[in-house]
Amino acid sequence: MGGTGDTDGDGLPRGLRPMLATAGPLPAAQPGWAFEMKWDGLRAISYVTGAGFRLVSRTGRDITHAYPELAGLAAAVRAAGAERAVLDGEIVALATAPAAAAGPAWRPSFEALQQRMNISSADDVRLLAGRVPVTYLAFDLLSLNGHALLDLPWAQRRGLLEELRLTGDSWLTPPAFTTETAQEVQAASVQQGLEGVVAKRQAGRYEPGRRSAGWVKVKNVLRQEAVVGGWQPGERGRSGQIGSLLIGVYEASGLAYAGHVGTGFTRQTLDLLARRLAPLRRATSPFVTEVPPEHARFAVWAEPALVVEVAFTEWTTAGRLRAPSYKGLRDDKDPREVVRET
Repeated sequence: MGGTGDTDGDGLPRGLRPMLATAGPLPAAQPGWAFEMKWDGLRAISYVTGAGFRLVSRTGRDITHAYPELAGLAAAVRAAGAERAVLDGEIVALATAPAAAAGPAWRPSFEALQQRMNISSADDVRLLAGRVPVTYLAFDLLSLNGHALLDLPWAQRRGLLEELRLTGDSWLTPPAFTTETAQEVQAASVQQGLEGVVAKRQAGRYEPGRRSAGWVKVKNVLRQEAVVGGWQPGERGRSGQIGSLLIGVYEASGLAYAGHVGTGFTRQTLDLLARRLAPLRRATSPFVTEVPPEHARFAVWAEPALVVEVAFTEWTTAGRLRAPSYKGLRDDKDPREVVRET
């Protein structure tokens, strides 16, 4: 949860990290739960203070400069009558859905959001903000006018958040469902092509930095965060580039090998990964479990510092991801927090 003391007078611990959800199943038959859609984006805590606006990633990195179109959220909070607030939410990029798809014409796209991540040049940020605009989806309120709300039940925090009426061109408060069943909300998420559903205990407090049973998530498409522990050099058309990434997830004993992913890359992605992995090279495998000889023979090992997201069909009995496909780099995730989720 970070150290002690307040942050900017908000009554919150310094270095506060967002509350995390555990993997499903959804509490379908239990009363006292609310349901929200799961958004395919970048988790961020927003600080609105008298001095301005600040965005902090899940890992504690200041990412305000990367998303200039979200700065107007501060004015929206003040227009609602609040002098300062701390919000929890998700940054998403909206992409056009396929013409034949059910549901809304626009939906969050992590692939589109990748274009906005890992950008440091101010000129590039301004250019991409026009081409790939983002939206901040505020789903929790952690502090209001200097008063911490962490110990309030979710239902009260949600009520205070909705009173702010945060709806604008680049921010909004997405709906929470309290009368519908888990099955109804999940069916709607599938129809709309969304990532999944998060159930939240209405009487639950906000637990910073904890993966809590008070929030439960279910994904419609199998996705998994994984830690890169090395790579295999490419052949033929990929000669001189990365052929596949050797990935794993953490268990009690350390980083367990979970397979290799060799699809889903663009040339730009391969160049980015090569630059990020080059300084991480090491002489030995970081995995505590066996890597098959055919994967280890020509492997280039790396310090387990990069997190990627992959889509896959299933977990095998050997604890490997079947048919994984690369979806993006997750700079917002701490490698040590990456565990098997599905």
